[in-house]
Amino acid sequence: MRTDPSILHVDLDAFFAAVEQRDKPSLRGKPVVVGGIGLRGVVSTASYEARKYGVRSAMSTAEARSRCPHAAYLGARFEVYRATSQAVMAQMRALSPLVEPLSLDEAFVDLAASGLSNLTVDDVEAIAGDLKAAIKDASGGLTASVGAGTSKLIAKIASDLDKPDGVVVVPAGTEAEFLAPMQVTVIPGVGPATAQRLSMAGVRTVGDLQQLDQDELVRQVGSAHGASLYRLATASDDRPVVSDRETKSVSVEDTFETDIIDRSLLAAIGDRMAHRVSERLQKAQLSGRTVTVKTRMHDFTTHTRSSTLAGPTDDPRVIARVARRLLEDSDISGGIRLLGVGVSSLADWIQDDLFTESEHDDTPVEVLVLPERPRDRQTGYYPGQDVVHTQYGEGWVWGSGRGRVTVRFETAGTSPGPVRTFAIEDPELAKPAPSGGGDDKTSENDQDGAND
Repeated sequence: MRTDPSILHVDLDAFFAAVEQRDKPSLRGKPVVVGGIGLRGVVSTASYEARKYGVRSAMSTAEARSRCPHAAYLGARFEVYRATSQAVMAQMRALSPLVEPLSLDEAFVDLAASGLSNLTVDDVEAIAGDLKAAIKDASGGLTASVGAGTSKLIAKIASDLDKPDGVVVVPAGTEAEFLAPMQVTVIPGVGPATAQRLSMAGVRTVGDLQQLDQDELVRQVGSAHGASLYRLATASDDRPVVSDRETKSVSVEDTFETDIIDRSLLAAIGDRMAHRVSERLQKAQLSGRTVTVKTRMHDFTTHTRSSTLAGPTDDPRVIARVARRLLEDSDISGGIRLLGVGVSSLADWIQDDLFTESEHDDTPVEVLVLPERPRDRQTGYYPGQDVVHTQYGEGWVWGSGRGRVTVRFETAGTSPGPVRTFAIEDPELAKPAPSGGGDDKTSENDQDGAND
């Protein structure tokens, strides 16, 4: 274990929403919700102004609208988020050569890798303050919350305690005391089911957990989980900061506007997803052995089924056939609201000769040509989207419908701008050309609700 708080966890505050407020002056200081804007949309990020009304990540957009109807509901702009994230990560790497990104908006930073040692709390607070200032400057004004401790566990928990724009440093030797009053669910791996089992044993806080010996924890939650909980409850976490995090899976999933019970339609959608997964594998020069089908039912229960091949593949025909078999074994009688296809157990090589003849024959998979859903982001304009007009310049979509699109003309460097409405076919109005950047993560979902 480390003897000084040399691990930082940096978490950008309400990242997607903060970027939107940065680029849209008229939304600064107002509730903003980013995510799916359709009937089955899911909130990705809510600004702190929206959180005051109970809006939170992973909430359905419908519920968010009922809680905060006056918020601005915007689709995600991943290219912009990626570019901002890259600028922020560059500031972290300027501080330390050892940075472990967890997502676009958070990362661990190992100060020891910079040769820093004997760090006091004041030293780390000063370093965190300088880093936050650099991030704010590089990102155009975004704030970050920083936690610091002797382990990843402590740093990550600490970063969430003084949001937004805070710094919390946990002195070495005080970790168990720091964790003791917190709810047991703060420990990674303690979800609702485990928390309920522990509660039945009188364990509600980490302090309660610390009073149990390892044998008792194993009896309560099982051997592997019990041993892990015992270590983490006392902050015995020696996981290193790893700069190169390998991609664990490549997946595509979609949330449907209405529940689907037609197996042939689901099979066709699954085939299309298998082809998109294959394209992403090939683009990343990866292959995988395990094919997984994920289904979310009408009542929100989620099921996954997997099948492991003899060797890795990136062949869409193989992935589609395995996905179809897995889907055939799924109960869809109540209707499916979400379907996903993924490949894991990844490798950077392919061994086609390990497949059976039936899996690798040359017969093409019959992929039905399905009509695209009338989603604004595919067929027209969606709220929050960047646009440009030959007369008025750069702006963003305020709303669209009935053959018209309303645009507010403003940018990050202007004051709140005017609003104009145009016909969808107006030749002077256009969407900026894509920059051509890669996915923000290999498993980015094709769904109405984006991930935080």
